[in-house]
Amino acid sequence: MPYRAVLFDLFDTLVRFDRDRLPTTEIGGRVVRTTARHLHDVLREHAPTVTLEALYAALQESWREAERLRGVDHREVTALARFAHLLRCCGLDPGDVPAALVSRMLDAHRRELSKAAEFPAHHGPLLTDLARGHRLAVVSNFDYTPTARGLLETAGVMDLFTAVVVSDEVGWRKPALPIFETALRRVGVRPEEALFVGDRADIDVVGAQRAGMHAVWINPERAPLPPGLDPPEFEIRDLDELRGILPT
Repeated sequence: MPYRAVLFDLFDTLVRFDRDRLPTTEIGGRVVRTTARHLHDVLREHAPTVTLEALYAALQESWREAERLRGVDHREVTALARFAHLLRCCGLDPGDVPAALVSRMLDAHRRELSKAAEFPAHHGPLLTDLARGHRLAVVSNFDYTPTARGLLETAGVMDLFTAVVVSDEVGWRKPALPIFETALRRVGVRPEEALFVGDRADIDVVGAQRAGMHAVWINPERAPLPPGLDPPEFEIRDLDELRGILPT
């Protein structure tokens, strides 16, 4: 059966994230790459006694706790929930912090993360060609939908996608079935009519196959398939190799 839809992971599939492009800040005598200074510039308007070092430590702790919770059952911890934990780690009551200020912190974090993301030039023409004969969607594990959508809008490809499904909205992360099922429903195709493309064999390939889809594994480093996983239907080094799998 020919594929009617192509579903893509976002980070390290459509968009490449380079931590070396994050802003640098000196913390405790060493230079680190983090958004902490930008967050601190906003927070100190409300809580001037919270130091940059304390906020950086809280940012790290909030991430560790979010990852711990996500690992329990693949439930997403949203950016809003993570920042509430960050505020508690700073000794603040999230209920006492103005919602507008938290929104500005989220926007500052999103803005700096987006600067570290690169949309490869050859991905645009590929997506344009694929969209002529297929419904396209993004299915992303990410805790803040505006960041994901903003990256696609900046790249000029947002209008090519029938659906953009992000885990903070759905509540579930890949490889859990609900996020895949939500994407298939929004695109309007059966699992066997869709091809999923992603860079993580243990998340993208496993989840897509469990949902009844065929999978393409982007494996530029030719890494071995993790033990115990079924091989993907296709394996490629670069996204442009989809042209050899799908008619454009």
